[in-house]
Amino acid sequence: MEVADVARELASIPSHDCEEAAGDFVEEWLREHTDASVTRDDAGADEGRGGNVVTRKGTGETSLALVGHHDVVPPDESQVTDDGGYVVRASDGRLRGRGTADMKGAVAAALCAFRDADPAEDLELVFASFVGEEVGGVGARAAIDRGFAPDYAVVGEGSTGYSAPGVTDVAVAHKGRRGSTLVAEGRAAHASEPESGANAVYRATDAVDVVRDLEFPETAVMGHQVSGSVAVTEIEGGSAWNVIPERCEVTVDERTVPGERAPLEHTEAVEGVTWTVDQDLPPMSCDDPEFADAVLAAARDAQAAGDSDGAETPGDGAPEHVVKPHATDAGWLAAAGTTCVVCGPAEPGEAHTASESVSIAVLERCYGIYRGLAESWTG
Repeated sequence: MEVADVARELASIPSHDCEEAAGDFVEEWLREHTDASVTRDDAGADEGRGGNVVTRKGTGETSLALVGHHDVVPPDESQVTDDGGYVVRASDGRLRGRGTADMKGAVAAALCAFRDADPAEDLELVFASFVGEEVGGVGARAAIDRGFAPDYAVVGEGSTGYSAPGVTDVAVAHKGRRGSTLVAEGRAAHASEPESGANAVYRATDAVDVVRDLEFPETAVMGHQVSGSVAVTEIEGGSAWNVIPERCEVTVDERTVPGERAPLEHTEAVEGVTWTVDQDLPPMSCDDPEFADAVLAAARDAQAAGDSDGAETPGDGAPEHVVKPHATDAGWLAAAGTTCVVCGPAEPGEAHTASESVSIAVLERCYGIYRGLAESWTG
């Protein structure tokens, strides 16, 4: 099976509520098409997710992992068949359907690259597809807790089209996301006697003013500026038009950068306000320029090979090191000590949409990147 065929079959398997069937496909494909030992853990068992799929080949002391995930966000109605499967079709050189871009296309490219690669001397090649990436990195965190610790990893999330349309770049950093709740407590009173109470909405708006005045976090990774952001995105409070509110909640969305956080704890200086972190998806920065350059060289070779084989391939320009705005499982791996980059076929604006699609030519290109790196990188 070629990359597009594997991607199409995998993408047709529903995996937004439960990834077990998609994990079964990945596991069975590896057992059928490789001689490598395949393991399946119980990550996400309490939610019926079916567990991560991991396999290895080569006996080197240095390990390189090709990492993806086989869960997806809920599909649009137009992306579901009458019997509950996913609609996947090819047209205009693209594979269209839920998960084709994020990120079963990349998983398929990594599967085929793992199958075909003859790892460089002294390299152990690892393939891993995780569950629960879309809900906070369930599978990645479970794998790390159980000792998953490759020296290097390429996470196949989208990096195509950042430097120029159709060019598959290499992301050396990405932002994280910290979601927080500010709770303002007050004291209820009749609205005709506001001085008898303590208005929680007023306290909450004072805390919002603190957030508004915070400087956005920023840093630099390999000469690239990475800028975060902080924004209030929801506010809810009050119980009736004639009651001084005793409670008000404010949601804060922060896009974090490597090594930096906005000092949201300053909001607790407002009387009656407490700050709670609800989600903290870590950012990623590559800590080894030599590895980042090796992946970039593989990307340039693969793009050049596609341009010279006579077929029409998207992209006009050479791949570059870039910064990705979205959190991925690379953040969890980097925080645990793995040197990571992100390199994959999805383009900005494709993931999580009703019209989600991925270029078939770029899937083949990513296969070339992953295989080329596996056969050249020695650490």
